[in-house]
Amino acid sequence: MTTTSVSRPVGELLRQWRERRRMSQMDLALQAEISTRHLSFVETGRSNPSREMILRLAEELDLPLRERNHLLLSGGFAPVYSETPLGSPEMAAVREALGQVLSGHEPYPAVVVDQRWNVIDRNAATGLLLRGVAPELLVPPVNVLRLSLHPRGMSQRIINLGEWRAHLLHRLRRQISLTADPELSALWRELDDYPCDQPVPEIDRPGPGDIVIPLRIRRGYRELAFFSTMATFGTPLDITVAELAIEAYFPANPETAAYLQHQHHPD
Repeated sequence: MTTTSVSRPVGELLRQWRERRRMSQMDLALQAEISTRHLSFVETGRSNPSREMILRLAEELDLPLRERNHLLLSGGFAPVYSETPLGSPEMAAVREALGQVLSGHEPYPAVVVDQRWNVIDRNAATGLLLRGVAPELLVPPVNVLRLSLHPRGMSQRIINLGEWRAHLLHRLRRQISLTADPELSALWRELDDYPCDQPVPEIDRPGPGDIVIPLRIRRGYRELAFFSTMATFGTPLDITVAELAIEAYFPANPETAAYLQHQHHPD
C-alpha cells in the first residue's frame, strides 16, 4: 500500500518531506550540492527534476525506498527499486540468513518483523513470551506491538507495563515521523486507546541500575527481564529487504539467563 499519492506533483511531495525532516531549502540544497534557487523551482513546479535529481534529493532526505519509488512515479519516471516476495527463489539467501540468526539466537527469543511490526518469522524461544496470549491475537498477520499491549496479550504478564508501553509508543511515533505511514498512524491510535493501570511516563527514564529499558515479564513466581536489539540489512536495494528487521531479546540479568538456559537444556 502506498503512503503518498503519486498523483500529486513531485515538487510538492519533496517539499513536504523536507519540512517533515525539518530542513530548510538551504540545508537540503547544500547537502544535495545544488542551488537553493533550483530547489525552490523544483518544489514550486517551475522546474521538472530529472530522475537523477529526484534520487539525489531522496537520498539526502533519507527516504524509505518505497517512498523513493513514489517520488519517481510522481515525476513521470519508472520505479527503480524492486519489491521481491520473500518466498521467491531470488530471496533464498535472505531467508537463509534470517533463519540462521533466529536459530542461532536461541535459547533467547527473536522475531523478524516488517515495517508495520507484523511477524514474518520467529524462533521457538518466543513461545515463552506468548504463553497466556488470547488465540485471536496469534492469527496471522500477528502484530508485535498489538500483541505486547493488548489487554488480552502479553500486557497481562508485563510487570512494568506503563514503562514498556511508553517505550513502544515513543518508538512508534519516531517511526511515523520518518515514514509518514498512515497504517502506522492508525496502529498508534489503536495502541494508545488500550487501557493501562500503571502510570505511563512522558519520557523514558531508567530505574535503579538500568542501562536500558527492560521488559519485565511474570513467569509463574519468577520475574524475567529482557532488553532488545534491532538489526536490519545493510545497504538494501530491494523494498522487501529494506523493510525487514530482526528484534532479538537478551536476558537483562543472570537469573533470566540461567532460567532460559535451563529451559533449553533441562538436564
